[in-house]
Amino acid sequence: MNLNEKIRVLGKGLTAQAIKDKFPNATLYDDNDFELYDKDSNEKTIVSPGIPPYNEMIKKANNIHSDYDLFNDSMPFSIWISGTNGKTTTTQMCQHILSSYNSLCGGNIGTPVSKLSTKASIWILETSSFTLHYTNIARPNLYLLLPISEDHITWHGSFEEYENAKLKPISLMQEGEIAIIPEKYENYKTNAYKITYKNSIDLCNKFGINKDKLKFKEPFLLDALLALCAKKIIFDEIDYERINTFKIDEHKLEEFVDNKNRIWVNDSKATNIDATINALISYKEMNIHLILGGDDKGANLIPLFENIQNLNIIVYAIGSNSKRIENYCKKYNIRIISSEKLEYAVIKIDSNLKENSIGILSPAAASLDQFKSYAQRGKEFKKLVLNLSKL
Repeated sequence: MNLNEKIRVLGKGLTAQAIKDKFPNATLYDDNDFELYDKDSNEKTIVSPGIPPYNEMIKKANNIHSDYDLFNDSMPFSIWISGTNGKTTTTQMCQHILSSYNSLCGGNIGTPVSKLSTKASIWILETSSFTLHYTNIARPNLYLLLPISEDHITWHGSFEEYENAKLKPISLMQEGEIAIIPEKYENYKTNAYKITYKNSIDLCNKFGINKDKLKFKEPFLLDALLALCAKKIIFDEIDYERINTFKIDEHKLEEFVDNKNRIWVNDSKATNIDATINALISYKEMNIHLILGGDDKGANLIPLFENIQNLNIIVYAIGSNSKRIENYCKKYNIRIISSEKLEYAVIKIDSNLKENSIGILSPAAASLDQFKSYAQRGKEFKKLVLNLSKL
């Protein structure tokens, strides 16, 4: 890594500013001043992960890389974590159980890689498909890949391209490096040593982990197991005690009770159908009152309704895609209550929630049609439930 290297950065956001701080000779461009960029130059060009491949800057740029590639020669032992759902929690869990070994975590969450100290012993990087799309040199020493399902199709252009981005590190890895990946990709070509898994039980069997010693249930069980597998591989230790002290973030299958002692679940961070499908696994024996809807970005919703059609479930549709949800519910003979807004959904669930019932916000859609963020949506949901007697 040459800190005096002259590089170009497309974008002026958090990642780009972090690169500029690390590499003073970097020049930052965005759509407003890209005309100043020498389009015939082969100078190394770092792309901020938010910029999609169809952007005109990308189409006219050469020698493209991600910020990960800048640290190819100086990156400590690195664990990269990707997949559609659970990568943030898995990254946090890995840092939680490896922090005493001088590890740092960052990447797609928290700290950009340009801000991480190369003197650390381990980098634990949550890695988005956006970053992987532009990564052409750097590779992990240990790759933890969670299941891949449809997401970010607009950005990538197709599910195949999204999937290819997630699998890209495996093709770059070398002998002596390890990839833990879903069984679906067991034939994916790589020089790394592959460990494949069907599900959490399969992963327990392959690593000798007793899941009964863990406090987590799905979908967090898989996250915890991958973190335990990482420590087992590196330090030959299964750290039940430490992993069980980890606390899940807000807005992820966050259970709480109302003033009538009924169970509600805030899963506002479930912004795609796979997250919602996984969220319902733990409650499949209950009467489920599910709040669905928001900005689904045109995603294919059919697998969700195929999955829930045989559950004891009532759907409460909110948000900009509520009509789509209503139409699918009618098609799959699922009881649907049109609610439009979160407040109305909570009020309607309140009158229907009985014994062995669960009220859950797991919207399978982004929040920006009605809220500033999924966090605001989750906080508003909890506030509405906890103030039901006042509504």
